[in-house]
Amino acid sequence: MPDLADLFPGYKSEWINTRSGRIFARIGGNGPPLLLLHGFSETHVMWHRVAPQLAERFTVIIADLPGYGWSDMPESDEQHTPYAKRAMAKTLVEAMEQLGHVHFALAGHDRGGRVSYRLALDHPGRLSKLAVLDILPTYDYWERMDWRYALKIYHWTFLAQPNPLPETLILGSPDFFLKQKMASQTKSKTLDAIDRHALEHYLAPFRDPSRVHAMCEDYRAGAGADYTYDKADHDAGNKITIPLLALWGDVGIATAAATPLDTWKTWATDVRGMPIDSGHFLCEENPDATAKALLEFFSAQ
Repeated sequence: MPDLADLFPGYKSEWINTRSGRIFARIGGNGPPLLLLHGFSETHVMWHRVAPQLAERFTVIIADLPGYGWSDMPESDEQHTPYAKRAMAKTLVEAMEQLGHVHFALAGHDRGGRVSYRLALDHPGRLSKLAVLDILPTYDYWERMDWRYALKIYHWTFLAQPNPLPETLILGSPDFFLKQKMASQTKSKTLDAIDRHALEHYLAPFRDPSRVHAMCEDYRAGAGADYTYDKADHDAGNKITIPLLALWGDVGIATAAATPLDTWKTWATDVRGMPIDSGHFLCEENPDATAKALLEFFSAQ
């Protein structure tokens, strides 16, 4: 395997101790703290084209989720508890505290977006603002699943199958699985927008059986505990009360189930948003437009 390139020159590398294991993060820039969380099939590296612009105004903390990238892999249980987004959010709150940040802004893409809105619901005093990229809440995805949507996000049901089915099949041809899946979710249906050095960062965990298992545990939690937690908040009418920005690819995943802005307005009281000219991977397919939208939102008083 080739050496993995450093796509964050000048940034610090931190392994942050938490009760659930170490969280790896890159840290750079100056200003108020802004935590950035990645999605499935990627790592913290997905922010490499957007982070330099955000770092001009913020101290960016770009973390690998538990089980992903270079963060530790918590030992799971029959309920997949350590990989529920509630548990991940709690771990990231602890990690930010270790860095001295008890109040911060947060942006999350895909699975990182799910951790992000769960953090906003469970720890409402921690966040100043929240941005979610190309997702709807987990509750809405499962409730609105039909044959069209199931074909588009087939990996939700595939990865949630009991161990060792998805692990075995992925590890039979990990490079093919990742490249095919990522290409299918871009606007061009190719990997042209994905930096080749970044792609090597994404491929490495898919060649590691323990990492593949951790990622599957994430999706198993998504089909169980995550839905249950969301449904409880939905039924109780609990809402996110801080400013929320929803961004989505104009041909991304989120639009397949519903209009993202309308959906997020049922979950939060102060919502704004817009589509980006991209597929699912906004930060790599259209980094300038994504960075501009995030900067305008997080910088506004």
